[in-house]
Amino acid sequence: MTSTPTVAVLGTGIMGAGMARSLRRADLPVRVWNRSRDKAEPLAQAGATVSDTAAEAVDGADVVVTMLYDHEAVRSTVEQCADAFGSDTVWLQASTVGVAGTEALASLAAGRGIAFLDAPVLGTKDPAEKGALVVLVSGDRSLADRVQPVLDAVGSRTMWVGDEAGAASRLKLAVNSWVATINAGVGQALALAEGLGVDPRLFLEAIGGGPTDTPYAQLKGGLVLERAYSPAFAVDNVSKDVGLMVEAATQAGVDTRVLEALAAAYARASEQGHGGDDMAAVAEVFRVHRD
Repeated sequence: MTSTPTVAVLGTGIMGAGMARSLRRADLPVRVWNRSRDKAEPLAQAGATVSDTAAEAVDGADVVVTMLYDHEAVRSTVEQCADAFGSDTVWLQASTVGVAGTEALASLAAGRGIAFLDAPVLGTKDPAEKGALVVLVSGDRSLADRVQPVLDAVGSRTMWVGDEAGAASRLKLAVNSWVATINAGVGQALALAEGLGVDPRLFLEAIGGGPTDTPYAQLKGGLVLERAYSPAFAVDNVSKDVGLMVEAATQAGVDTRVLEALAAAYARASEQGHGGDDMAAVAEVFRVHRD
């Protein structure tokens, strides 16, 4: 395996595109593919090769990164291009697909003789663009050297979670449950202050610098105050992930009442037309609407 592996990125939405640009900044050869080619074409300006098919992108690649919407999108894409994987190609599966989805994809890889690593990432648009994601990895550690240049290019930190593929995705669900909770909680608190006739900006000022403050609360709270919802992580993506959390928690025997409340809030935000907006738009569910 070369120290400058050729990388195929399948899926060039917000996250995949940012990761592809980070890979190019590290001078790694990159091929990109997306079902809607127009989303992949801007990456040519960064030096990536835009492929017409997933198989074309994968053929000759040392590492294949999948960053697609859900398990079904990943499964159908890989099934279409599985014959193009080389005997030494490593599949880094970075999409958030849940527990059952990861098990199914690992089984697909095993059946096709493809080296597989479960590698979801923590972070949204800005960290993806800056190569500052945290990459959670689980699977065969002997593959580490083969994918390290890719991990170093897209992330500021790599956490090896376990030797069994799937451990990283389980941790990702737990982390994302926290992210979804903070985001919705900030929206609720700001809406409550506003509804009670208090300047909601004072909420962020009150918690600022204290033990209950977080940079994330300040970031998302600022978006809510400005109603500036350009997506870094869209409401519909969070809604999909929370559904995976409810499914996984139910199977594990974990109480789901908070997750179910989150699922209802994000689903309602989507119904109100905010599905493509940043997750901070869930605050609109809580606001008093006097129109």
